[in-house]
Amino acid sequence: MRTLLGLKGRATSILLAGVFAAGMLGYLRGAARLEATLARGDEVSAEDTRAEQDAPIPADSQTGSLSARVDALPEAKEQVTVDLGGGVTMEFIPIRPGSFMMGSDSGTSDEKPAHKVTITKPFHLGKYEVTQAQWQAVMGGDLNVLKDANNPVENVSWNDCQEFLTKLNQKVKGGVFRLPTEAEWEYACRAGTTTRYSFNDVDASLGVYAWHNANGEGRTHPVGTLKPNPWGLYDMHGNVWEWCSDWKGEYAAGNVTDPEGASSGSSRVLRGGSRDDHKGNCCSATRGSNTPASRLNIFGVRVARNIE
Repeated sequence: MRTLLGLKGRATSILLAGVFAAGMLGYLRGAARLEATLARGDEVSAEDTRAEQDAPIPADSQTGSLSARVDALPEAKEQVTVDLGGGVTMEFIPIRPGSFMMGSDSGTSDEKPAHKVTITKPFHLGKYEVTQAQWQAVMGGDLNVLKDANNPVENVSWNDCQEFLTKLNQKVKGGVFRLPTEAEWEYACRAGTTTRYSFNDVDASLGVYAWHNANGEGRTHPVGTLKPNPWGLYDMHGNVWEWCSDWKGEYAAGNVTDPEGASSGSSRVLRGGSRDDHKGNCCSATRGSNTPASRLNIFGVRVARNIE
């Protein structure tokens, strides 16, 4: 599932050595601050988060090394940028087909059972949550009290998102934009990992990757300001809950291929947690839901796009 950078031989070694050397000093300083925080048994605070934002992404049990984490990122030329007009763009990351274990046997009842899911078709997923500027560029208005262009759009219902997608597909030729399925969302969030979060199992590390109740200060934050997951997707944990296409229902007990959720229901799936949520609501397997017409200031959206 990993896309290599496409560099070979000595050039690869020289480049990675240069990146490693240039970033090591900053990482060691940041790691020392984070280690001290963890040693105290504290969660990462807003102050700790700001101090860590410029540090390189550390290795973890899922990637094993810095080079492995770098190799996991798609090549820049494979990322797609869509022009929405007025200087506003939307970036997408290509997601390859593959299989993963969805859900968690150690989580809440609606996360069980953990089961194998196979995604057979590649798709694009928004590199960031949809911003207020992007929403306004498509819809011609802004639903938010907080007028911050690069913050995620909030107070949007599942129905609002359908209207947004309809207009986005009309605006961009050959768009085929849609909401991700719940399975696609978790597959992309995990990005090849099997831990509670896409980085590791350590709750106190969450503030380096996610705006949640320990560092969110009760408000949304500009997208992409914290660390991305191994596939280069930002804010998959925290900031705002993200609508998925599915009706919420119980998981199947066996292996499934390209699941699309329940055939009917009363609530649509939300994923990722928000700036107001505790760490347990920001895990890769955590499932939320609400009625399609519900609007809350912690509800946002991330767009998927078919690859034809």
